[in-house]
Amino acid sequence: MRLTRTTGVPLFTAALLFGAPSLAAAQDELSSGDTAWMLTSSVLVLFMTIPGLSLFYAGLVRTKNVLSVMMQCFAITCMVTILWTAYVYGLAFGDGGSLNSFIGMGKFFLSGVEVDTVSGTIPESVFQMFQLTFAIITPALIVGAFAERMKFSAMMVFMALWVSVVYAPVAHWVWGGGFLADLGPNGVLDFAGGTVVHINAGIAALVLCIMLGKRHGYPDAPMSPNSLVLTVVGASMLWVGWFGFNAGSQLAADGAAGMAMAVTHISTAMAGFTWMMMEWAGRGKPSALGIATGAVAGLVAITPASGFVGPIGALAIGLASGILCYWGANSLKQRLGYDDSLDVFGVHGIGGIVGAILTGVFASSALGGSIADLNIANQVFWQTVGVIVTLAYSGILTAILVKIVDATIGIRVTAEEESTGLDIALHNERGFNL
Repeated sequence: MRLTRTTGVPLFTAALLFGAPSLAAAQDELSSGDTAWMLTSSVLVLFMTIPGLSLFYAGLVRTKNVLSVMMQCFAITCMVTILWTAYVYGLAFGDGGSLNSFIGMGKFFLSGVEVDTVSGTIPESVFQMFQLTFAIITPALIVGAFAERMKFSAMMVFMALWVSVVYAPVAHWVWGGGFLADLGPNGVLDFAGGTVVHINAGIAALVLCIMLGKRHGYPDAPMSPNSLVLTVVGASMLWVGWFGFNAGSQLAADGAAGMAMAVTHISTAMAGFTWMMMEWAGRGKPSALGIATGAVAGLVAITPASGFVGPIGALAIGLASGILCYWGANSLKQRLGYDDSLDVFGVHGIGGIVGAILTGVFASSALGGSIADLNIANQVFWQTVGVIVTLAYSGILTAILVKIVDATIGIRVTAEEESTGLDIALHNERGFNL
């Protein structure tokens, strides 16, 4: 990703040198083609949350909680937009001066973002809108971990705090000129959000679901998805929208965006196919839920690598994510006994880790990637550092925020409300009239 001021001074130092923007020199000259593609990409990424993720999650919960997860995704979209406009964009992409390695400042209430402010070859208004859609979907992903048991009021307060003190700093570290972009010769490579979005949300989801506790009756009581049709439709929307997520992160309509789109599709297909075959071999029958979940795992894993790898890397990352996310969503969760309702950590956390580390391998031009003379061992080391930093920071801050919210307003619904279902108990509505 690339951002420049109107003077052409780069804020994304590492991304400018080593990421997608290296293929298009930063300039203060508006490109109508790039702008049109980025307008489209912004719409596609917003489409991933509402309706894509909303439907994907709605189909996986029980009938009595369908509207609750859709409401959470919709409300997060509204609230994060307001916070982003007020100050989160400034924290993530403003110039923090002497503190710039850790946090941005300025641009509050989008100050300085004018009609004629250009970021590279697109208006900054479009750039901030594109980035806003990332800030929306990241906390929305966490919803799947605590589905069916968290108070709506607590969810809103937690997400407002989390976006401010967890998402914004991590985004700044990787994409806003922060310290992760300066590690090693290439920085921590994250083209479209493996660390910023998926590892960040995945570890927060794991911490939150453990601290919140299991759903009553889990794992003995049946908690089957209410509509796999909704889930498969939602997964299909995520697949389509993800082209904006990954190919859009090139910030230009060019060959690199085309390759990012291609490898995104290849990895997704490979991961979905791999998950299906593993399930078929292990359980005797392939399932629609399995292939859809595997496809999402492939989308997650290719995200950090999409601007750096070629088809060989896409196939390898898809295969690895299909295998390891299947293990994470099944064996690991059962062995450790946590109730990650919709497998956010198993898919996004593990998939993000797989993709982030393998980016350091398959970004090499020797393996079809875009970086010549890449020292693979060295880059894998720095990718691993990025993973560990994100896991530690997001995990610790999430735990602190959960404690604060629980101590002030309480975080979990009552046993009676959980039994009734959150649709009626919290929103006085029904998703389906049965």
